[in-house]
Amino acid sequence: MRIRAIPQIYHNMNRWGEILSILSKYGLAGWLSRFEFGFTKSLFKNRKGQVLADESSETRIRLAIEELGPAFIKLGQIMSTRPDVVGGDLATELEKLQANVPADSFEEIEEIIKEDLGRPIEEIFDEFSTEPVASASIGQVHRARLKTGEEVAVKVQHFQIQKTVHVDLDILTGLALLAKRLPELKPYRPEATVAEFQRVMQRELDFSRERRHLEQFALAFADNDQVKIPEVYPEISTERVLVMEWLDGVPLTDIKRIESAGFDLRAIASVGAEMYLEMIFRHGFYHADPHPGNLLLLPGGTIGLLDFGMVARIDETLREDIEDMLLAIIEQDAQRLVSVVIRVGSVPTGLDETGLSLDLSDFVAQYAYQSVENFELGAALSEMFDIIRRYEILLPSSMTMLLKVLVMLEGTAQKLEPSFSLMEVIKPYQSKIVAQRLSPARQFRKMRRLAYEMQQLIEVVPRRLRDILQQVQSGSFDVHLDHRGLEPSVNRLVLGMLTSSLFIGSVLLITNQVWPFHGVSVPGTLGGALSAALGLRLLRAISKSGHLDRRP
Repeated sequence: MRIRAIPQIYHNMNRWGEILSILSKYGLAGWLSRFEFGFTKSLFKNRKGQVLADESSETRIRLAIEELGPAFIKLGQIMSTRPDVVGGDLATELEKLQANVPADSFEEIEEIIKEDLGRPIEEIFDEFSTEPVASASIGQVHRARLKTGEEVAVKVQHFQIQKTVHVDLDILTGLALLAKRLPELKPYRPEATVAEFQRVMQRELDFSRERRHLEQFALAFADNDQVKIPEVYPEISTERVLVMEWLDGVPLTDIKRIESAGFDLRAIASVGAEMYLEMIFRHGFYHADPHPGNLLLLPGGTIGLLDFGMVARIDETLREDIEDMLLAIIEQDAQRLVSVVIRVGSVPTGLDETGLSLDLSDFVAQYAYQSVENFELGAALSEMFDIIRRYEILLPSSMTMLLKVLVMLEGTAQKLEPSFSLMEVIKPYQSKIVAQRLSPARQFRKMRRLAYEMQQLIEVVPRRLRDILQQVQSGSFDVHLDHRGLEPSVNRLVLGMLTSSLFIGSVLLITNQVWPFHGVSVPGTLGGALSAALGLRLLRAISKSGHLDRRP
């Protein structure tokens, strides 16, 4: 592929130059980190003055992403949920990404609200703070008071953020086309990763989706007095403006304030974990960003949940696969775990199934003798991701996101109570999972789905068979074969035949002294030299692709 064949190269040249400049700086810093010359290492620093060559490669990747801007930060945050693709160390480093974007001016925010709601701010709100309480990659949040007296949080998109994101998405598409040509980047599946990221960003740019998420979660937890979902105000919310109830509580990041208030940290961690398990195993949709800043401790020990931009859903089939995987880990059933991984994952050709089985058996045995209260599910899942990545198996993105959320959830709970074990909370769900799977309602849904699929099969197969028979009868039936990897073999075969023919012809010319010069055939000598060069070229190509007994 030639660079000029990528249309994105010609668009937004200024932004392309900025991105390539940043990537070059971090790439050169990585190259200098291999040497011991102190004066050269200090040449490249980030915006905060950190010497890049002194940092690990994972840290340099994170710092580069932070410098590239909001869209790239979001991409890094999404990739942190794919340790099976980027590896556990890089995924852990990418979890540290923070989108501390400078806030827009109050005038720009006021213009967006007036444009979307059709009224000036003073007609909608009795009070409106001109300074935002938070500013993230997509929008910023202001505290306000409605005319009716309710305290609300007003989330407003950054000025022209949609245009900025679309420019970066266009550039990321071009970078993905380039990255897939590099062997060292191919395992990261750049095109599929960027396509997944585009879907996520398009959803996050629409605040009406977040509004619907709030309404759905509020309905799901209406009877749970330990969980508080902010009330949303749909009549004054749009795609760029979201107005919701203001929750006045203590973030779970402020552990000292929580302790001084006399709360039981272990009980709070258990309530938060049970809330997430109820989302996953009962409702089939869950909040996908459980870091402590999105969880508030409200008066009475109630947990408030914030930021519903990232919400994931799991269908019944995927939920059963995840249940099987977790049950296999809980019950230390290595064969069941291998079966689930191979069934749900994208398995490479020539998978060493025996090696995978042995590694997963060792993995399960390592945790077999740990008590439930000492079992660290996060560490176990991280180790399992490393094994899966080693065998180049790719799990569905929805599954890896859920498993990564469980890892993050345990990490958040352990910040409150270091001895907390998520497995201790999951263990009682084992009987609930089995009961739900065997419930008549679930069995009826499965039978109905199976009956529908059988009906579709019965309708389609006879028609397809009739079409094939008609093609055979009319002589238009064709079989198309895809010869993967055959072209290099054919090219080498042809080159080998030409080389041998040239060598034999040159020997005949030398033997018969055709056009001699000092008794040596000139064309024969030139032909022999050329055949030797072609032969060496052929041997080099075979050596690079493997050996004579391997496929090219």
